[in-house]
Amino acid sequence: MAFVLPPPLSPHVCVSSSPDLEQLLRTSSLPPLEDILQSFSPLPQVTTRTTNLVTVPHSTFAIRFSDLKHVENACMEDEEKRSARTIDWIGERINQRCHKWVADLEKDPARDSKRSPWWDELRHCLEGDNVPSKIEGWNHPVSIILAVSTTAPNPLQAVTTLHSRTLEFPPWVDTTHLVCTLIIHPSTSALSDEEATALFNAVKKQYGVHVYLLPLVLPSPPPPPVSIPSLPPRLPPPPLDVEQHDIHGNPTSTLTNSQEFRTVRPNSLRMSEEDIQRTVRFTREFVVTSLVPWMEKCVIEWNEVFSSSRRLPSRLFSSTRRLFGSGTSTPPTSVHASSTSLSSLPVRSHTYSASQTSLSGLSFSLPPPSQQRRLAEFATILGDHKLAIGVWESLRKEGKGGSDILPMLLSPSPATTLHITQSLSAIFPSTLELPTHAQLQALKYAVRWETSLSPNDFLSNTLEGERWLVWAAGNSEEAPSALLLAHAALLSVRKQAKRRAALWYFFSASKMQKCGIKPLAMYLLRRAHEILSDQRRKLLSPLFWESQGIIPSQNMGFNAAVAGVEHPLGRLLYATGEIRGAMKLFLGLLRWSSVVSAWENSDDGDNKESLGSDKSYLEDFTVALSYLKSVSSQEVHLNDLITPIKFTVPASGRLILRRDAVGGGESDWKQMEETWKSFWKPRGKETLEKSGKAVIGDSFWVEIVLRNPLDAEVTLANLTLTVEAQGHGCDWLSRNVQVESIDEITLYAKESRPVSLTVRASEASILVIADLRYDFLGLLPTKESLSRRGRRLQDTLQQRLTPTYAPDIPIRVEIEDDDLELDVSFATDEPLVVLEGEYRWVEMTLSNVGSRAIGEVWLLAGPEDQISPYCPPAEISRDLAGILFTDNKLPQWTPYNIHLEEELQPSTDIEATLIWRPIRSANQRIRLLFIYRERGGCTFYCTRVTKNYEINSCLTISARSYTTPLKHHPFQVNVEISNISPSAICLTQIATISPIWQCRLLHLPSAAPLQLAQSANFLLAAFPSKDKDCIEETHEFVARALGNVLSGHEVESGNPPPLRLWCNHTLRNEDYRPLLNPAVSHLYLCGRRNVIANSMARSHPHIPAASHSSIFPFYNPQSLDIVAFWEIPSEQRYGFTLLSSLILGPGHGALQEIISDVEQAKVKRSMYAETQREKMEMLQSIRNSEWNAESDPLVVSVEDGLIVEHDFDKGSCLVHVTITLRNYSLTRPSRYTLRFNPSLSNNVAAGPLNFLAPRHTGPLTIRGILQPSESSSVKTRLWVTRPGIYALCGWEVEVEVGESWLDGSKTPWRTRQRYVQGPPAEYCPCFTVNSLPKPHA
Repeated sequence: MAFVLPPPLSPHVCVSSSPDLEQLLRTSSLPPLEDILQSFSPLPQVTTRTTNLVTVPHSTFAIRFSDLKHVENACMEDEEKRSARTIDWIGERINQRCHKWVADLEKDPARDSKRSPWWDELRHCLEGDNVPSKIEGWNHPVSIILAVSTTAPNPLQAVTTLHSRTLEFPPWVDTTHLVCTLIIHPSTSALSDEEATALFNAVKKQYGVHVYLLPLVLPSPPPPPVSIPSLPPRLPPPPLDVEQHDIHGNPTSTLTNSQEFRTVRPNSLRMSEEDIQRTVRFTREFVVTSLVPWMEKCVIEWNEVFSSSRRLPSRLFSSTRRLFGSGTSTPPTSVHASSTSLSSLPVRSHTYSASQTSLSGLSFSLPPPSQQRRLAEFATILGDHKLAIGVWESLRKEGKGGSDILPMLLSPSPATTLHITQSLSAIFPSTLELPTHAQLQALKYAVRWETSLSPNDFLSNTLEGERWLVWAAGNSEEAPSALLLAHAALLSVRKQAKRRAALWYFFSASKMQKCGIKPLAMYLLRRAHEILSDQRRKLLSPLFWESQGIIPSQNMGFNAAVAGVEHPLGRLLYATGEIRGAMKLFLGLLRWSSVVSAWENSDDGDNKESLGSDKSYLEDFTVALSYLKSVSSQEVHLNDLITPIKFTVPASGRLILRRDAVGGGESDWKQMEETWKSFWKPRGKETLEKSGKAVIGDSFWVEIVLRNPLDAEVTLANLTLTVEAQGHGCDWLSRNVQVESIDEITLYAKESRPVSLTVRASEASILVIADLRYDFLGLLPTKESLSRRGRRLQDTLQQRLTPTYAPDIPIRVEIEDDDLELDVSFATDEPLVVLEGEYRWVEMTLSNVGSRAIGEVWLLAGPEDQISPYCPPAEISRDLAGILFTDNKLPQWTPYNIHLEEELQPSTDIEATLIWRPIRSANQRIRLLFIYRERGGCTFYCTRVTKNYEINSCLTISARSYTTPLKHHPFQVNVEISNISPSAICLTQIATISPIWQCRLLHLPSAAPLQLAQSANFLLAAFPSKDKDCIEETHEFVARALGNVLSGHEVESGNPPPLRLWCNHTLRNEDYRPLLNPAVSHLYLCGRRNVIANSMARSHPHIPAASHSSIFPFYNPQSLDIVAFWEIPSEQRYGFTLLSSLILGPGHGALQEIISDVEQAKVKRSMYAETQREKMEMLQSIRNSEWNAESDPLVVSVEDGLIVEHDFDKGSCLVHVTITLRNYSLTRPSRYTLRFNPSLSNNVAAGPLNFLAPRHTGPLTIRGILQPSESSSVKTRLWVTRPGIYALCGWEVEVEVGESWLDGSKTPWRTRQRYVQGPPAEYCPCFTVNSLPKPHA
């Protein structure tokens, strides 16, 4: 790593000039001697030597010159105060110059590749600080030049006076320095050249060889100025006298600024070329012949001391001293004393009061830098890096510094960062508040590191030097620390670390604004904004942006950071008078509606956000715009201010006509209109006119959904619509179209609200609702388009590759004459309050409000609404005797005709009565679509009607079925009905509907009404009818249809076999048969259709709902529906509660064959895993469906509880026990094998009940065949030898279910399923044998 010695680490030489020399320089229009000598630094091509006498060439060798008196006064000033003055002075200089810097950089496109001027200014200010420090020796004087001139009355006396002068340094300043004498001999001197030479020899003889004679011409008048490099600026002295005190409070010295101090150091010299050459020669001779050799000699001597102390480990000396030495310790050596080769001036002995905030703690008497540290510093200056690294490492291990220098000497490695952190942690205290002297020292470290290391090494990934600057800035809020962050951000930009650079620019600008340097803060914020707004090329698929709904060209990326930068930047623009720029930024901030500006977070660390960011943005924009309007004498043009947010939701905009229903989603109405078109298509070619036309002279409404995307309240004023008419201009619109205007509307945070605006037209036309106009916050006129985006185009390859959309779809309304219109209204406008299952008579009025007669009216209800035309009791037929017929096809959602006895003439109306049964739904709203026309062959029109209702719970019904050994009713159904309504309910009838099962009530329940929380139980006996062929026919239809579905074939549009439905009314009132009423029967079918449709949608989600009617029958032949009719006489309410699809009887897996065929078929692989997964889910849902149910049809009943009495004196007892086997299948025969296993009885006998195990004496294996619904009894003989309770559990039945055998033909047996069953585990049947008592003698 190339190492360049920073100027602050170069040798420091103090100059003490005699009064006559100062007068001579002032007369010659020259600056002080130290500034003249500083103008010739650095010196080119200087050679030094290491301790091994290796030559080290230096291309440049810097040296610093300063006034001795100024250094002495600065050392007496309190370190904390001086550090604070230095930081304030740097900030003031930056503030004074930043205007021009910012203006120049904004014009320079290559500003990121150049050094920023404020960084150079910071570096120059720190380079001009030559005051010695207590923690390092770089600024301690290495040499003192005592300069006199031959213009003095007694030049020798002047030299003697300077040599006898006492140094006013504190005790912590190193006094080991080289003293040189300089005699300046001008041409105007009274002494001749020979006398000047004699003076030079006398002084050299008296004070040593380090004496120089500098003859100068110094013509009068002075020659033209010669440009020189700018000298580093220096901190001015304190403005007032500062008195120093010792530890006892006694005054010791006074710092004064009585001596003239030059705030601006010269950048030119008025010297002749000859004088310049002589001065350069002197400076070089001083460095090469005096200063460098003297420093080399010091390094050699100090290195000997350093090496001798480290030849043996200190452990060895301590062990030897402990074992063989005395107990006394050697007194410690002094820091370092001046040797005979070192010249020094007398130093005043006094006590110096150190700073109370010293880096090393509270100390009143600090020693000068150690000889070891001075050795490391001198070796570093001379280029003896090998020696310097070793000494610095030794100091670092001892905790005496060195970590700040090693990064500049060592090669880049991860350990370098550890040195940086160690050096900063040594000066940063543990408290949150950073002292000013620590801030200044960290600044010096950071500038040294950035200056000394090459840019490639400093910015490498190994070192990441830009982070060092951020660490050095710490939590300081001063301007110099902000400059560190700004320079770190600039370096990060060069490394392409854009987000990190933006973050550091933002932090730097925040600190700059707190310091009052607004121009630079604004520039840094703009740089951060530019970086965050720079859209880097994203290597992502275009499908990613499309899936996220993001336009790549508008994607800003780091949104929160952009908002956090724009807000303070806008406030700065407003504070500096750029009102329009500030308003644009405040408006642009609203696009990040949920971002909280980090600028407004409190600084107390409690992580509590202040006000919402959106509220702050709106308040700032309102203040700025109000101020702009108040100061502008003319009208303010705001066309360039466009709000980036949209309050309208175009996709939710819609028209509301007078004939339209209020409520109901538009998609639901569209679906109902499509249902009508499908219904009417096979009946005629007449079309349904779209329900979107308004009538001349009638008002219609444009409903717009306003959504506030902000987290703050927003006021919109003067809301109105922009209306355009096809074929007409603005004059026609102003005469014939009236548009409502809303004065003001307030939207709360994140609120969505529909707003309706009234429009009325007086002539026929086609109107286009183009825009919504309003005043944002009541100040900024704004308009938003109400057109929806067109559909995505996929026709061409280019359209598929690049998202292309059809033209936007505006809101259009056609104004037509009022000639044919049907108005429908309910008898009451109040919401209906009904009970669940109640059917209510709804009165409606159909009015012809048009000018033509209406001859045909149809009604289409919602897909879940149960509505039927009213049927008077006189029209109910009683000839069917409880039998209903069905095609067993899922009923379609179709409209029905409303009978009109005659045409409905204009301005007339008729009454219509409907029976409606409410259900629970998400909307709880009736939706009715009335379709009407004038006569046959004319176009249809429609009217929408809605009605809200509230539904309350009424009855709950549940049922449980179980088998019985009775032959006439093999099943019993226990029905439980509970009242959960507050009213008393009377049960009027219990009806059952089934294709196979008929039911009768086994006992009459109580006729008393059911009160709240009361229940009633009904026991129904179920027995099958003789028509059982429908079971197999229906199963075959389902298997055939599902086979086509699973194999991927087209589903046939066939119909399942028709069924007869047995309708039994079980209560005592046989004359009351409500299901024979066509209206009630229609409501029952609608309710069952909803249950079946919802069940199919849940069970088979992968089968399209449109094909359900061609696959699944409406009734399962073995299903049983239970309908409980009820009434509330006190409220004149009637209704029924439905329990649907209770399955009685065993199933036999009717779909097993098609499922096996699909599983065994060769699977066609699909490239999409979703397709294969859907097929497997479909197959599983079919396997678990009710059409594939399977269970054991055989039920075994053992005679239980038999009691036998026997006289065991006559011998053992033979007991006969009957076992009944019944086949509950309605279609399949069963073959059984009954085995008696004595080991099973022994297991029961050994159980916890301790039953005895009987012995079977008859055959142990019995076989037989049972036809459907047939039973058989088997008598077994058991041998018992003693009285007791005997278990009847020693049996097992194997069952084989065969094919259908309904006709009794002797076809070969084919087994479909096999089952094995034994005694129930929860219960063990038994019999008891008692011994007869013996007769008394």
